[in-house]
Amino acid sequence: MEAVLSEVVAVEDLLKFEKKYNSELGKGIVSKSTQFEYSWCLIRSKYSDDIRKGILLLEELLSKGNKEEQRDYVFYLSVANYRLKEYEKALKYVRNLLKTEPKNTQALELEKLIEKAMQKDGLVGMAIIGGMALGVAGLAGLIGLAVAKSK
Repeated sequence: MEAVLSEVVAVEDLLKFEKKYNSELGKGIVSKSTQFEYSWCLIRSKYSDDIRKGILLLEELLSKGNKEEQRDYVFYLSVANYRLKEYEKALKYVRNLLKTEPKNTQALELEKLIEKAMQKDGLVGMAIIGGMALGVAGLAGLIGLAVAKSK
């Protein structure tokens, strides 16, 4: 699962599917498979703007797909949001998938990884806040010392 989350698309693949998507778009109709392939490439990009574009394309497909396709779209929406560190959104998507497929091992594993990332980021966030509080307290102490010396 971690390989799925960290895989980066080859530039050639991204360009190939972008060209196919734009060609169909120019003709007025983009097939679901072309849109999905392109979005799948985009969400594996190392650029967050590409990932966001991939999310938009997947969200568009969500209303058009059958149950099986929707399952894939929701799973990859979760992956894309994880890659953007939008963990709440990623968790929302994977839990929606688990409502309909509670024994889906990929979704269960993804849910655990998202929760782990949220905990890690939470702890890192708390450490940063703690460090800032310590810095503010130290600064206040220095100001108090300077005021006391000036009297």
